Amino acid sequence: MTDETVDIPLGIVRNMRGVLHAFYLDDEILGRIREEEAKVSAAGGIQVINEGFNQALQRDRVICIIKDPRFRPPPEPTVVLVSSTGEILGTEVFPHTSKEYLGREDVIWLSDGFVVFPQVRGTGGGETFLMPPVSFPELNGENGCRDVVSCSPAPTCDLMIKQHRGLEDDPKLASIIVAYNKV
Repeated sequence: MTDETVDIPLGIVRNMRGVLHAFYLDDEILGRIREEEAKVSAAGGIQVINEGFNQALQRDRVICIIKDPRFRPPPEPTVVLVSSTGEILGTEVFPHTSKEYLGREDVIWLSDGFVVFPQVRGTGGGETFLMPPVSFPELNGENGCRDVVSCSPAPTCDLMIKQHRGLEDDPKLASIIVAYNKV
């Protein structure tokens, strides 16, 4: 493993606003997270697929960030509701993107942070909450990273990571996984 004291990507992440801890995840904890992520389902038994995490497992290096609310919002939605044929039935909404949905009659707000599109009908049934890979622009080719993806682990996995590192389970703190291949 790279000496973390001179590791450029880890240093970039550690210096971001709202990052309290940042560290590489080893194969042992990644295996435990993989098993736990496979068990996750949403209310009503809707399947949850963390595609961001699945792609992170295919990268050379996997960093975990423990962040507080000062951390920047994600650049794109971290969860979408999709049909079995890939139609987007709903999407996460952020405070900075909510204005594009406010007042629209073709959306239904399920919560302050999620809308569904009732006019979109999936064919074949079998809705899934998909957690897509999310970009992480701070890591890029200029600092030795390619194929960068980020994701949020399931709440149970967040707890596993914190326990693995001996960190307190503070509900104000959340984890993010950022993975990349070396250039």
